[in-house]
Amino acid sequence: MSRSLAAIAIAIMLALDAARGQDVDGLLQQATQASQRGEHERAIAKLSEVIQASPKTSIAWYLRGREHFRAGKIVESVADFEKYVQLEPQSANQQWERGISYYYAGEFAKGAKQFEDYQKFHDQDVENSVWRYLCVARASGVEKAKANLLPITEDRRAGMMQIYGLYQGKLKPEDVLAAADANPPNPDAHNQRLFYAHLYIGLWHEAAENAELAKKHLLEADKRKIAHYMWDVAHVHAQRLKAAEKK
Repeated sequence: MSRSLAAIAIAIMLALDAARGQDVDGLLQQATQASQRGEHERAIAKLSEVIQASPKTSIAWYLRGREHFRAGKIVESVADFEKYVQLEPQSANQQWERGISYYYAGEFAKGAKQFEDYQKFHDQDVENSVWRYLCVARASGVEKAKANLLPITEDRRAGMMQIYGLYQGKLKPEDVLAAADANPPNPDAHNQRLFYAHLYIGLWHEAAENAELAKKHLLEADKRKIAHYMWDVAHVHAQRLKAAEKK
């Protein structure tokens, strides 16, 4: 039995769509594997292939935004996150990574707004409150940032409420470090607590324009690698500090 040309054309289109879907899945898997190995440029290349083949595959824009940031390409990461939000507008208030990219791009008002919006999604995240503080501090000074600190009462992660107390002006860096050192269940957990302590002490000092103390703690955070995007943030920050030294 013969088929009409229209039926044949439809069959070909469906076959091509299926093949394209398989190609996209394979490329996403390759990008993920490259990212896990720390091969950020290769991950970016694979995600760019996905975007070229299927520009409405929103996850590719999101993942490429993360990889661009990890590679120190801040402007590109902002553009990717914004495209992701354009494709997935219902996810806009969850995009804390975009807020961090805004911060490093110097777009402090946009960063502050992103963290304000994230507060509506998750209102007990010390880090979100801190990043909004950092954006406001860079735009309008630390006193305004402190006065407008997003309220947090119960972030249950070890050491986080002490970090919040530091940004409130109620605690000192040594209190944050003491909390990080208190009864860790294992060496990995201890390292993770100290990573966050040094990261946020360093950023707190930087907001207050204490450059040498900021650098000391941020470089220490970079040394305490953990399997989380926030280590990538610390690493990018450390690389920027080292690059600035060479100028």
